Amino acid sequence: MTSKKIDEIKSAFLKEIENSRSERELYDIKVKYVGRSGQLTKILKNLKNVPPEERKKIGPLANVARQAIERAYEARKKELGEQVDWEKERIDVTLPGKKAQIGSLHPITLAYREIEQIFSSMGFEVVEGPELELEKYNFDALNFPKDHPARDMQDTFWIKSGGSKRVLRTHTSPVQVRYMEKNKPPFRIIVPGRVFRNEATDAKHEHTLHQFEALVVGDDVNVGHFKHIAKQFFSAYFGKETDIRLRPSFFPFTEPSFEFDITCTICSGKGCPTCKNAGWIEIGGAGMVNQNVFVAAGYPHNHFQGFAWGFGIERLVMMKHKIDDIRWFESGDLRFVKQF
Repeated sequence: MTSKKIDEIKSAFLKEIENSRSERELYDIKVKYVGRSGQLTKILKNLKNVPPEERKKIGPLANVARQAIERAYEARKKELGEQVDWEKERIDVTLPGKKAQIGSLHPITLAYREIEQIFSSMGFEVVEGPELELEKYNFDALNFPKDHPARDMQDTFWIKSGGSKRVLRTHTSPVQVRYMEKNKPPFRIIVPGRVFRNEATDAKHEHTLHQFEALVVGDDVNVGHFKHIAKQFFSAYFGKETDIRLRPSFFPFTEPSFEFDITCTICSGKGCPTCKNAGWIEIGGAGMVNQNVFVAAGYPHNHFQGFAWGFGIERLVMMKHKIDDIRWFESGDLRFVKQF
């Protein structure tokens, strides 16, 4: 470790910076010599291992060299800065920036979130279940007879899977039974999810769609409770007062059963071509839960009562946003999705 070595380091540094062509290159050269692991820095760090007499000579020389390197660095940096073509580097801050490509949520996803928010505010729990379902839950536990047409291949996607008969669920109702097997009343839940139907597609029908249903069970739950909750939900979703009308119907898993209509969202019940001048639009099915379903879930017969109701989410979104073809939802067309 000699003064000659220090002079060589300083000379090498001065020579290299003369050939530098950018501030970045200049900075890298500085780091090479006086950075944390630089050549001159190593000499300074090693002074503690040098005999005292020699340290008194080399220390000052190394510090002087470091200061010279710092001065030369700043001078060369200034020179390089003056060589910049500022006209080329000038930025017009008044020009519009590049538009960021921000994605948008699918309208069905938006509907899920809004429906869940409304029902959560009314104290409902959101419950999910498997899309690949056992025949037991999709049909048997819901009181479907063995010869019910919904079990046919024309209506259902059956899956070959070992010894168990499995099906792509045709509705979200199996989740009701799964939930009741593990929970005791009173409770109120909603079940949103994707379902599958083996049918031809057209403007009003799809093989893959989304459903929503609600289940409320307790000691004295009645149809009046259903009408009140349904009225509150649809009024909140459509943003205006909406009435409910019930018509007798039949479903294996409810007794009595109803088709329910809501006030036409276009004419507010006054009559228009959309509702065929009736003032009402059919929206879904409902009813008091059949006691056989309660028994299948492990509840005593005639001990509890409750109601269930559901509808297609696509239909709800189509009504709200005036969409004329259900196939848009599964089309993958970004022009459609970006509108929401």
